[in-house]
Formats: sequence, C-alpha cells, structure tokens
Amino acid sequence: MRRDFCDGVGIARLLNATLVLPKFEVAAYWNESSGFADVFDVNYFIQQMNGFVKVVRELPPEISSKEPFPVDCSKRKGQFDYIESILPSLLEHRYISFTPAMSQRRDRYPQYAKAALCQACYSALHLTKTLQKKAIQLLEAIPKPFLSLHLRFEPDMVAYSQCQYSGLSPISMKSIEAARGDRKPWTGEAARIWRKRGKCPLTPNETALIFQALSIPADTNIYLSAGDGLMEIEGFTSVYKNVYTKSALLTGEDFKSMHGNTKAALDYYVSINSDSYVATYFGNMDKMVAAMRAFGGLYKTLFLSRRAFAELTYEGLSGKELMEALWKVHRDDFVAGRGSALPDCFCEFKL
Repeated sequence: MRRDFCDGVGIARLLNATLVLPKFEVAAYWNESSGFADVFDVNYFIQQMNGFVKVVRELPPEISSKEPFPVDCSKRKGQFDYIESILPSLLEHRYISFTPAMSQRRDRYPQYAKAALCQACYSALHLTKTLQKKAIQLLEAIPKPFLSLHLRFEPDMVAYSQCQYSGLSPISMKSIEAARGDRKPWTGEAARIWRKRGKCPLTPNETALIFQALSIPADTNIYLSAGDGLMEIEGFTSVYKNVYTKSALLTGEDFKSMHGNTKAALDYYVSINSDSYVATYFGNMDKMVAAMRAFGGLYKTLFLSRRAFAELTYEGLSGKELMEALWKVHRDDFVAGRGSALPDCFCEFKL
C-alpha cells in the first residue's frame, strides 16, 4: 500500500491532479481495519507535500456523493503512459481511482513528477506520533547489535505462490489449504520449473541452512519481522536461539489492539534501523526497506536466493557441498553488504 500510494503521489503530479488521502482495504485474514491516519501523520504529510502536489483529506461536497470512476491499469504493458491513458478519464469524470501499473517505469517521469514521488517516499510519510513512540520502544527493547529477518512463510503467502512443500506439520498444511481458494498448487514438471524459477518462499528451516552457509553465528540477535501467522518457525529457532518478536517484546493492551497495518509499520521501522537486514523474499516491503536503508547509509542488506536454493537442491547437493555452493552464490552480496536488489530501489531519484 505504501508503494502504491507513493506511486500515486507521482502520478497525481504527472497529471496535475489533486490527491485524496486513500482508504485502506479491509483484510479480514490479518485482522485489518486501520486507515491512513492510523498509520501516518496526516498533518505532517500534507505539510511536506506542499509545493509538490495538492492533497485533500476529503472530497469536495459537489462530488463526495459519487463513487470514483475506476480505471484498470493492471494489464497495461510496454510503453504504457498515464497521461495518454488516464488523463482523458480524469478530465471527463473529475474523480477517478486506479492501482498504479507495475509496467510503467518511473524513469520515464519528468523531473517534477519524480521529485513529488520521492518527496513522499523519503520525507513525507512519517508514522503517527503514537505509533512512532511504540516503534522506538520496540527498537530499544531488542538486544544490540541485531539482524532484522523478514521471513515470508505465512499461509497466504505459500498459497499465493502455488508451491507444494513436503514434511510440513498437519497444522501448517491445514492453514495453507484454508488460504488457497482457487489457487491450486503446481504439480509434476510444472512444479519443478516453477520452483527453479525462484517462485517458492524459503521455509524457516531452509533459511537457517543458508544462514549457516554464510557462517552467521548461532548466538546472533535476530528480530523476526513477520506476521503472526508464521509457520514452521521451529525449523529456524532450533538453530538460532536469540530470536525476538514484537508480540514477545510488546505485551501491553495498546499493542494487542493493533491491526495488521500498524503491526507491519513497526516491522518496517525496526528493519530500516537495524544493524543488518536479511529478506527471504523480494517483495514490496523488502524493496522499500532496502531503498530506505541505502538512503540512510545502512548498506548491510541481503536478499537470499530462492532460485539458487531450488537449483542446487534439484542438482542433488546436500551437506557440505550444498553449504559451500550456497556460500558461493551469496558471497559477493554478503561481503559487499549491499544486496543484489539495490539497483532496483523503490525510488532512484533522491532530493
């Protein structure tokens, strides 16, 4: 949502449009019902965007009673251009909604639109004072130095990936099946190809194996940046004992009443301020954390290779051979401490 919102700021400037503060989607699976103002400091955002793009909290009365005209950008390919494709709808209907198209490259934006997007991304989006106070409390409670690990092995993530795993507990299998819906897992040769393309999330046990291949000490302080539904975590904590979670460090009623977005905001804050950051996936949060860490001069960022793990295990490697091969795959990024994904930062133009 943060990524799409920052993109939306750049697009609003591109179209010379007014931006309406968004309403977040409700997600029952993550106990989610929070809004923009529950996560971000609205007054600060509007103040920081002054001169870049006009922002309003609510719609003007003359159009507040109607629904926005939806514009589908999801399947746009190639040289997709917002001015050519969206501006006519905006001029006709005055009030539109859309999800930014990932196929549209930001480097094609004129400088003023890049500036607006990056002002939002790097300067204007601050947590609410209450949420930031809680995030600082969490950060201070973690023993230092520490590594923040973004581990993606939740039921919805596995279901979305359409991957199959052997050896999972009955509880994990049941949770995955409940989240699958119409997304049936790949089977046979298709499953093999899919996994070798790096589409399958690393399990906690596989993550621990790569950590060992990188000679990360077993007594490393590790903050687990993940949702409450993380599965098979024993595969990691059986090797790495000093693992800390927000639910263990924050036990007050104010934390228990938090929803998914506000809890994710805590993980985001801790991750961009950790001594090092390791991700088992390359999702939107990982891209933004990597960009913010680079922006702040914190380069110890690493993305574990799902593709390499799948290819090496399909080759039959195990034991010492597998560990040595995993080290070679990650060595350059691990030693440099920059992460292979940094050239694809969330926002390349910085003020």
